[in-house]
This record gives sequence, C-alpha cells and structure tokens, in this order.
Amino acid sequence: MAQAKKKATAMPARKKPTKPKKKSIGKKPAKPRRVKLRVDPKAFGNPRLKRFVAKIFKWTFVAILLLCMAPILLTILYIPSSVHPISTLMVSKWYQGEKVQRKWVRFEDISPFVYQSVISSEDGKFCFHRGVDWDAVNLVVDDLLEGEKPRGASTIPMQTVKNIYLWSSRSYIRKILEVPLALYVDFVWGKRRMMEIYLNIAEWGPGIYGIEAASRAYFKRSAKHLSRKQAALLAVALPNPKLRNPKRPKRGMRRLARLVEGRAKASGAYVKCLK
Repeated sequence: MAQAKKKATAMPARKKPTKPKKKSIGKKPAKPRRVKLRVDPKAFGNPRLKRFVAKIFKWTFVAILLLCMAPILLTILYIPSSVHPISTLMVSKWYQGEKVQRKWVRFEDISPFVYQSVISSEDGKFCFHRGVDWDAVNLVVDDLLEGEKPRGASTIPMQTVKNIYLWSSRSYIRKILEVPLALYVDFVWGKRRMMEIYLNIAEWGPGIYGIEAASRAYFKRSAKHLSRKQAALLAVALPNPKLRNPKRPKRGMRRLARLVEGRAKASGAYVKCLK
C-alpha cells in the first residue's frame, strides 16, 4: 500500500490544455506616437533672451513711430516754396536705375489754363473742401453697401499725399491713410502751395514728372505758355498717363479734353482760391 501511494504521489500533475493563439490577419500596425514639443518656461527667465526680445520690441516700436511721424515732419519741411518735394514713385524709379524727367517750376510760372483744367477734370470742389470731399466719400460708401463698383472720390490733396508719402497700388489701407493726411496737408500748406506741389510731382508719362517736363516733352514749350487746349489734353491724361498721350490723343481723349476745356472756361469761382 505504501508503494502504491508513493507511485501515486510521484506521478506529475496534468497540465491544462492551452488554446492556440489566433494569428492576426490584416491587423493594422500601431500608429506612431506624436511627440509634443514643450517649451520650458524657465527658458524665458534667461536674462540674455529677455534683453534680446526687449530690443526687438523697442526697435519695432521706434520704426513704426518714425513711419508715422515722417509725413507730419516732412509736411512742415515742405512749407517753403524753395523746397522741392519728390514723389515715392520717382524714388522707386531712381532705385531701379530708370530715367526720370522733372524740372520744378513755380506756381507763378504755370499757365492758369493748367490748374483750371486740372480742377475741372480731377477735383471740381478743390476750393470748397478741406482736403476731403465728404459728399463723394458718402457716395462711395453707399455704392459699397449696395454691392456696386465704387466710383473715384480722390481729391487733389489725397492724390498729392499718395504721390509723396504712400504707394501707387490700390488698397483700402492706402485709402484710409489718405484721408487724415489730406486733411493735415491741406491745413498746413493751403490751396496755392498744394496745387504747386501737385503739378510738380504728378506723373504725365513714362519717366515724365511735373507740368514743366510734360509740356516740354509733348508740346515743346514751357508750362507758362500752354494753350487752353493743350492744358485740357494734359489734364485728361492724368488718370492714366501710361496709355494717354497728350501729343497723340485718341478720339475718346479728344472728346474728354473738349469737355474739360469748356468747364475750364467757365470755372470762375471754382478756382478763386488760387488767384
């Protein structure tokens, strides 16, 4: 009996059968974990980094302040008639190595037919507004609200500040900047000085700037001796000087010039601020 018990105890215990593992068929590989970049807040406690960031903010603020102050200071600098301003477009042409024709001429040496025609063509209320024609601006706003294409509302002061201080490409930012600058320069310069500067920096063709250079290039005479018809042709060329040639006007341009010439003859009170 003892031997039988020993044999019974010596027999190994039977293991429970294990289920075979199922093979994974078509199982997608595990997606790689995204590593999140964490900025150590202690890094900003570095005094060198703090000084570097402070310098960036300081010089950025100074640059913005200078850009805002430049038109204000330059406008005061341009008050004397002995100072001859230049336009940003002229500067860009010089920078690109292109030729620029411009000869400054005093207001007294410009034919009255010129400013009569320019006012009749570009800004009929020049002598009556303070830099901005608010009636025209309201019409533009109404057109925008109604989804229509806005009409032009630029006055001669607005065109002048665009030529001297801003850029030529169209944008709403430029239009917003034009308004306060036009009010400011109209107050500081007055109408006569405004017209003198405008006529001496306006573009009248590729590389042709100012009324004196334009009159000599197209009509072989000085601005003082321009006829009423020639002045009207130069005035209607201003909106698109690259395509409108006063010396060789097309039919549409001749028609506009006759209309402007008639208005200039009857300008009277519309140009009294320049007399």
